[in-house]
Amino acid sequence: MNNYQFFDVVLLALLAGFIAFRLYSVLGRRTGNERTPDTARPNPPTAAKENVRTLPDRSGISATPPVGGTSSLSRALLDIKLYDRGFDTEHFISGARGAYEMVVTAFAHGDRNVLKPLLSTEVFDAFDHAIKQRETKKERVEFTFLSLKSARITAAEMKGQTAEVTVAFNSQVMLAGYDPNGALIEGDAKTPQDIVEYWTFARDVRSSNPNWTLISTTAQS
Repeated sequence: MNNYQFFDVVLLALLAGFIAFRLYSVLGRRTGNERTPDTARPNPPTAAKENVRTLPDRSGISATPPVGGTSSLSRALLDIKLYDRGFDTEHFISGARGAYEMVVTAFAHGDRNVLKPLLSTEVFDAFDHAIKQRETKKERVEFTFLSLKSARITAAEMKGQTAEVTVAFNSQVMLAGYDPNGALIEGDAKTPQDIVEYWTFARDVRSSNPNWTLISTTAQS
């Protein structure tokens, strides 16, 4: 490996480290009392759209809006906190908002280096497949993230040693897809589009790794 190749490897490692740190800072930071985790993992989110290309269907786990009201959700979040005393709901939401913008922007731009550290293997493979299809067809996407109107936890659950938390995101974007000849095939370059999605994040509470991973996304239709 020559010096330039070595530099590239180091640069990619630094980038991956920065991304992982940012996700930790928004989703996984402990608030003191480090503890031995037992079970923690967040649930897969879902996405709603209006004439907009949503993220690919992340198979394996699909998220749906919770049924049962706020009392059952409060109990589920308390259950996670009992396993992971560093879990803080407000801090988690703040981190989830940052992760959401990072992922949707990286997907639109086909940036696999940003996506890979943030997604489960299954979700990354689905995203990568969709990006490859775009590349094969030589389609071009113009994407601008305008705002995240709201983000709220809609479901939470302990599954064995894994905590899962599902977040509903309501965002506004500008998205337009073009074929190789420049013809518009999807979206609208001038009209903001509202998107609603449910994303599920997960973490093994026994792990010393504080990072949460996106394990599912679903678009609300």
